[in-house]
Amino acid sequence: MGLEKDIQQSSFSGQNQKATINLIYTYHWVTERIKNILHEEDITLQQYNILRILRGSDPMPLSTLMIRERMLDKMSDTSRIVDRLLLKKLVSKCLCNSDKRLVDVSITDDGKAMLQRIDARDHEMRSVMEKLTEEELITLNKLLDKLRGSE
Repeated sequence: MGLEKDIQQSSFSGQNQKATINLIYTYHWVTERIKNILHEEDITLQQYNILRILRGSDPMPLSTLMIRERMLDKMSDTSRIVDRLLLKKLVSKCLCNSDKRLVDVSITDDGKAMLQRIDARDHEMRSVMEKLTEEELITLNKLLDKLRGSE
């Protein structure tokens, strides 16, 4: 009776509705826990996502367009988020050599250092999924991929 108790709702129109609500509720439950860890570094989930993307492409810079394509939250205003990271000196920006309409973004040493501090707390990030076995995590990943049609 987990979800019903958590959201104080005793019935659903069917398993489809319950699964949809459960997925949304669980998404927010997970993100709140991760936000608490990131809060100590004074960054948002979207900023963290961009820093991870840039670290993955380092030393090659990425345009804000390429960053947006790789982001988990496609609705994010990538340029605005990059500008906030720039103010914190976690990224650098320069005009793209091949296309002057684009801006290249790179992670700075400060940005890498911040990610290393967060990586050191990886056990806290992973603890969000600690109640699931390895086999259950594999099944969950397969089901989520199937749901999105990318199995």
